[in-house]
Amino acid sequence: MTDDFTGTLPRKRMGAGALLSDDRGRVLLVEPTYKDYWEIPGGVVEADESPYAAVMREMKEELGLDLRPGRLLSVDWVPPQPSRTEGVMLLFDGGALTADQAGQIQLPPDELRSWAWCDEQEAAERLPELLARRILATVRARDEGTVVYLEDGHPKT
Repeated sequence: MTDDFTGTLPRKRMGAGALLSDDRGRVLLVEPTYKDYWEIPGGVVEADESPYAAVMREMKEELGLDLRPGRLLSVDWVPPQPSRTEGVMLLFDGGALTADQAGQIQLPPDELRSWAWCDEQEAAERLPELLARRILATVRARDEGTVVYLEDGHPKT
């Protein structure tokens, strides 16, 4: 038996979310009860959970929808701030929801106040700058059929 040195390596906070759209290309945003800004559906990747499994779990918990996301659209490394550690955020393509699917959304009242379809301008008004940059870059990657790597919401090439 050998020693596993990986336990001594640094760890990063990780989150996963889904970019969900309607038939007009607007993005679905949710309004958390515990924050003063909006988000996309998603959350923290738990210990021993894959990012893909996390985003499926979060869509079920936050929206009441059993959805299987599509491909990875973006990876965003977020530098540390005084109020948070550094992290890696992954966004998957949640696809376009039908009107019937949108009508089945059930929010957990202790976690989310509301949800809304937002165009680019509306999203920029509701999201912090970092999240707005991330969402915009992710929408572009989805539309171009690519994956984008970001640092603090800025594309890196």
